[in-house]
Amino acid sequence: MKIILLTSFLILFFLQGCEKGYFGSPAPIKKLLENPREYDNRAVYIEGEVNEVFSLFVIKYFTVKDSTGEIIVVTDRILPKKGEKIKVRGRVAEAFSVGDKTLTVFKEERD
Repeated sequence: MKIILLTSFLILFFLQGCEKGYFGSPAPIKKLLENPREYDNRAVYIEGEVNEVFSLFVIKYFTVKDSTGEIIVVTDRILPKKGEKIKVRGRVAEAFSVGDKTLTVFKEERD
């Protein structure tokens, strides 16, 4: 009986983690922007409010703002509505670099 109960608990814990995309809490946007190398090639998720939406032919992005900052999210999916609360899974990427200026973006991944 204890084994069945323990197994059930572990399955529920695992499914809850899968629902979030990954185990743990969302990455603060400020940390992603301040130290993008720490998150290089690591799948993470962010959570916040959609602040801006842009689409022009093949270029689609939106910005997500949390209590720590705001980041551009590049996507190939249908764009969310401005003001929508959203969770996004993806990876940090450097869009371009000119001199000492860089643009760090978040590339959304499909489920």
